[in-house]
Amino acid sequence: MKTYRAAVIGCSRMGAFIDSEVPDYQAIRLPYSHAAGFYAEERTDLVACSDLRPEVMEVFGERYNVPKERQYTDYRELIDKENLDIVSVATQPEHRADVVIYAVEHGVKAIYAEKAMAASMDEADAMVEAVERNGAFFNLGTNRRWHTGFDKMKEVIDSGELGALKTLIIYGNHSLFNGSSHQFDLILRLNSDRRALWASAHITDDDSIFDGDIVREDPNGQGLIQFENGVTAHALLSPRGAEWEAICDRGTVTCWNNGWQWHIRRQADVPGWRNCFVPEAFPEFERASSTANLIKDLVHSLDTGEPSRCGVRVAHASTELIFAFMESHLQSGARVQLPLKGSKLRLERDRAPRQPRFQ
Repeated sequence: MKTYRAAVIGCSRMGAFIDSEVPDYQAIRLPYSHAAGFYAEERTDLVACSDLRPEVMEVFGERYNVPKERQYTDYRELIDKENLDIVSVATQPEHRADVVIYAVEHGVKAIYAEKAMAASMDEADAMVEAVERNGAFFNLGTNRRWHTGFDKMKEVIDSGELGALKTLIIYGNHSLFNGSSHQFDLILRLNSDRRALWASAHITDDDSIFDGDIVREDPNGQGLIQFENGVTAHALLSPRGAEWEAICDRGTVTCWNNGWQWHIRRQADVPGWRNCFVPEAFPEFERASSTANLIKDLVHSLDTGEPSRCGVRVAHASTELIFAFMESHLQSGARVQLPLKGSKLRLERDRAPRQPRFQ
């Protein structure tokens, strides 16, 4: 079977070295970084990398057997020279659109883009147009979409055994670009990627982070999302952190501790109680690397031409919710209708690249 040529652009934490931070983390199975995923996958050959810091690429090359002559400080040169099938774009969101668009315009047929998708809605729109016009496949690095535990959670919801899905709760929404990019994609997945109708939100940061249309820091936000099928999502900023709950007519499915523990409670007739929900065992599932599953999904699309699980329009939908939350806050919490029209907000942070932890 064909082996696909892959490269990583942006060789920092999620791009290459986050595995050093989570070797014993119960919620994650390795490989976790983009590079480690390609290095472990037998159907991909990690041939090159690009970063503005040669010293970081030197360590990348030693770890993943990428020779110095295939380490590029200019991503355009990498794409032009390396005849790539898959490109990972693990830069910050402020730079992501330019890289993705250049890649698909120059023959790359599969993109693994880190989240959030883009720094503005105009850039997200341009990415959709370029990816679709060039017939490329796209997956966003919202790893819970490929987590086998959330696959099982979705199976329970979709089975109907607990009744119709009514409510989704995000207990720790965190910052919008870094955290909500994960959270919003997950609730979209659990709700079968149904269309959101409106969002209403509040940003807890000082409004000074908004400098006209420029967003100077990644804001923390919470609010409501209403979907076309009647499901309501509550995105909370709470100390519970990375936990989620799906509430159905006759039961609930909950994930605790960021994908480590899973619980079902089913409505039951218990003498002396009304509307009682009784715990039961969550179905068994095989724990696996979400990064590996994401890459296998792109390989499958390249093999078959079938759509990827997180296509560019799915990624656009979760990105739109990030900007809808900010727009709602700037309108004093008003409901912002979706699709979002006319947003000119753009994330622009003045900061140096994050130094990865090599060991």
